[in-house]
Amino acid sequence: MLSLMRKAESLLEHERSSGEQGDTRINGGLVHVPPLGKLIVVGDIHGDVQSLTKILSESRIIERIGEGQRRILFLGDYGDRGDKSPEVYYIVLHLKAAFPESVILLRGNHEWPKDLQPIPYDLPHQLRDRFRDRGDLICEEMPKLFEALHHAAIVEGKYLFLHGGVPSLVESLDEIANANSTHPATPHLEEILWNDPSENMNGTVPSPRGAGRIFGEDVTSRVLELVKAKTLMRGHEPCHNGVAISHKGMILTVFSRKGFPYGNVNAAYLGIDLAKPARSAYELSRSAFLF
Repeated sequence: MLSLMRKAESLLEHERSSGEQGDTRINGGLVHVPPLGKLIVVGDIHGDVQSLTKILSESRIIERIGEGQRRILFLGDYGDRGDKSPEVYYIVLHLKAAFPESVILLRGNHEWPKDLQPIPYDLPHQLRDRFRDRGDLICEEMPKLFEALHHAAIVEGKYLFLHGGVPSLVESLDEIANANSTHPATPHLEEILWNDPSENMNGTVPSPRGAGRIFGEDVTSRVLELVKAKTLMRGHEPCHNGVAISHKGMILTVFSRKGFPYGNVNAAYLGIDLAKPARSAYELSRSAFLF
């Protein structure tokens, strides 16, 4: 596990320092995904290894990665809450190590910066239980891995991918790309990881989560226009039926785990043809894979 974490961390840091991974351009913590081929999008897993293995098996992404432009993008929150969190981290890190050009790992609020730890936070207990006398060492290494993760991705002219929501005060795409390096002087990374959309409001208000903001449709519209994207895809919130639409089809929330403590009836993941014209959240939701 330690070896795999360090290998993935090294790969991610190399991507950021070199500014590329294969034909994918990387600016700071922002991944520029080429508008080519097929993309599988996975929302929060939270230690649900059964849902993760079902998605990988059903989508056949591992077998198909070698078939031209095929990628898989995770929206963050791989572990914590679910009791198989170590196994989920192991699988997604193994995917990154095996297929570095085809696997995009975004950061969720449960891959927290040191000043924004979620409460409750079960992962250290799970790691110590799973790895016994090596658990403390793995816990110490985890924050380094979290810092190496990218926090946003974009298919220019089409889609923006973030874990929580749009950062309400940004004035450029570069500010999103550099949110990690400007944290905590700017609120951008906190909002990317923690924000939630709300209907029937404008602007933002403090989030009851204790971090981030609740943001209105006007904020979504402004930021999507700023970055030249049509639809935001994000995780962070449980969806009763696996997906949820917000802000008149500008936002699609994807939640990819089931069971306690969330209680959703369905989990979901997406399959998107990036070469086709951009689709709204309404259109994307109709083609989501539910289970």
